[in-house]
Amino acid sequence: MSGAGKTVAIQSFEDLGYYCIDNLPPALLTTFLTLLRDTGKNITRIAAVMDMRGGDFFDSLIGALDHMLQEGNISPRILFLDADDETLVRRYKETRRSHPLATNGLPLEGIKQERILLAEVKERAKSVYNTSNMKPRELREKIIKEFARDAKSVFTVNIMSFGFKHGMPIDADLVFDVRFLKNPYYVEELRHKTGLQDDVSSYVLALDDTQTLIQKLTDLFEFMIPLYKQEGKSQLVIAFGCTGGQHRSVTLAEYFGAYLNGIEETVITHRDINRRKD
Repeated sequence: MSGAGKTVAIQSFEDLGYYCIDNLPPALLTTFLTLLRDTGKNITRIAAVMDMRGGDFFDSLIGALDHMLQEGNISPRILFLDADDETLVRRYKETRRSHPLATNGLPLEGIKQERILLAEVKERAKSVYNTSNMKPRELREKIIKEFARDAKSVFTVNIMSFGFKHGMPIDADLVFDVRFLKNPYYVEELRHKTGLQDDVSSYVLALDDTQTLIQKLTDLFEFMIPLYKQEGKSQLVIAFGCTGGQHRSVTLAEYFGAYLNGIEETVITHRDINRRKD
């Protein structure tokens, strides 16, 4: 149903790794699948979102589903999003959008027509979600629980090192300035190395201030990360910054990348490690 949560649904499937296409006219479903197959790419999970903006094309959806079943190499599955009339009307009023079938401008009339047109599709649906009393986070959690192959991969922690002299990262959720730690740059034998090398990381990790920081950040991450996941966040970007992005930030990013990797899916990026300094 239009207004039942399609946007949240497609975002959830994207986070699950599905190849997603929005507002696909049902008449083009079979053609779309044929084109994907002909590309030779190994795409095994596809989420195609269709609503009444498909207009007259919608009558062809049942035929397209039957055709896929006859071919046997595709397993179609319908997830139908529904909500009660009162909720749908309220959502349309809140967004100030008109219903695609409401020719006279009254959302309720369009909703009633839409229920009739989608009756057979709803009957064929393997899953029907009534989102009337669902928050977006709850709809996302429900989709992930039912459709994820590996729920752990849905949430990713991206850990980045960077140098403040090269600018702040614009995509970080949490930024930690570690320039207060003693700088290996001023140790001659460490100056031209990076935190990826044992002697540099050992130097940084041996500092009392570093150990205190690690203890406090470990407590913080163990507290915050489950709450981010609970709110439906698909990824968290944690950035450690030092002056040049070579020593201290790299060491801390590597440390917490290894620590959190046993808990969450973790990706480590060293943004400025190849920007050598004199």
